[in-house]
Amino acid sequence: MLKETVKKPSLMVALIPIICAAIFLYIGIVHLEADPHIPLLAATVIAALIGVLVIGYRWKDMEESIIKSITVGLQAILILMIIGALIGSWIAGGIVPTLIYYGLKILKPSYFLPAVFLMSSIVSLATGSSWTTAGTVGIAALGVGLGLGVPAHITAGAIISGAYFGDKMSPLSDTTNLAPAVAGSNLFEHIRHMVYTTGVSYIISLILYFVVGAKYAGGQLDYTQINEILKVLQENFWISPIMFVAPLLVILMIVFKIPAMPGLIGGTLIGVFFAFLQGRTLGEVVNIIHYGVTIETPNDMINELLSRGGIDGMMWTVALIIIALAFGGVLEGTKCLEVILEAIMKFARTTGMVILSTIVTSILVNMTCADQYTAIILPGRMYKPLYEKLKLHPKNLSRVLEDAGTLTSPLFPWNSCGAFMYSTLGVYPFAYLPYAFLNLINPLVSIIYGFTGFTIEYVKDSDENSDNNAVTVAS
Repeated sequence: MLKETVKKPSLMVALIPIICAAIFLYIGIVHLEADPHIPLLAATVIAALIGVLVIGYRWKDMEESIIKSITVGLQAILILMIIGALIGSWIAGGIVPTLIYYGLKILKPSYFLPAVFLMSSIVSLATGSSWTTAGTVGIAALGVGLGLGVPAHITAGAIISGAYFGDKMSPLSDTTNLAPAVAGSNLFEHIRHMVYTTGVSYIISLILYFVVGAKYAGGQLDYTQINEILKVLQENFWISPIMFVAPLLVILMIVFKIPAMPGLIGGTLIGVFFAFLQGRTLGEVVNIIHYGVTIETPNDMINELLSRGGIDGMMWTVALIIIALAFGGVLEGTKCLEVILEAIMKFARTTGMVILSTIVTSILVNMTCADQYTAIILPGRMYKPLYEKLKLHPKNLSRVLEDAGTLTSPLFPWNSCGAFMYSTLGVYPFAYLPYAFLNLINPLVSIIYGFTGFTIEYVKDSDENSDNNAVTVAS
């Protein structure tokens, strides 16, 4: 436990670690073309030194705070490693190559991006997992897009938008359950209330994908390249519609409420089964699950696309998540984050400003703490009393937490979600960010609703006691 006698830092002191992080990340990523690990680690050291030398905490206090923060993220790390194994087994088993093969035969450039958006939405809605969606159908869609001449960063934007639609709206999603629990609303009223902001954002996004996709509709397909890809896939994998059983079974396992980790392990075992059917030996399969797949064909695009996966392939991301959680742990433990959030709350006087402040705070936490769960929990705890004071219904808070906390998490390369998407899709988050339309539009729609009062609901005097009781229980 941190010492209770230590005073909170001033706002200026609390901002120093965040300013340092922003500067270090900018110099490291933009100018040095380095990975974000070392810049973020340097910012963590600065934050810890400020905690010890300026604010007055002991190093032991820093360690406890870091360990506590990393412990919270261990489940995400375990899931990440399992998905690495799943991706490797699905490539080796011919499942991902099959999806790419049939996708190239069916999809056309004129409606490719809307189709990817819809496909990712359906899968993520059924599974409740943006990570699983990106790691399976997302990789396949990326391959199809390259074959059709659509740039990878644009395709990745459509994948991210669809994947996080389900992460936000599915009752099977952890964030969809977490937000109402923090805010004090219930799951189904939370989902129904999100339809107002997400539905409008979704329609706008779908139209934009048709517009952007139209740019590629008039061009001539490179059938020579596509036929070459199809030929290479057939020569190196057994391609069959039976492979569609694998993603279907994973969806069914999660739909029937099998926990995420056992469900993903089950999906990995299905991939292992198909890998044996592809002619892989037990030794090869073990190495693939550990180190991933290395494909060597005459087609460089196929080699780059399918040489990935494995537990070891996720260690770059795991290391980044641990460092990011350590940074967030120091900020939270030294109360730097709390001081910053309190400063933001001083501007929240009206409903519109409260919602705007909540969204800005969630984005700020996603950027600094690099974790979408923290971006839901911390702002939820901080702003809940203010929502109650203004008699705003708790489902307004839970909706806003998801509109910003869930959807902006994959837009930062050092966030665990952004790091995962980069590791999985091979596209840098800042590259796909302009095309992740749903993730960008939804927070803006939520802000507009806040200032106009559209769909904003208040606690009625007759219902106040029952609502307050619900909040107390959920806390």
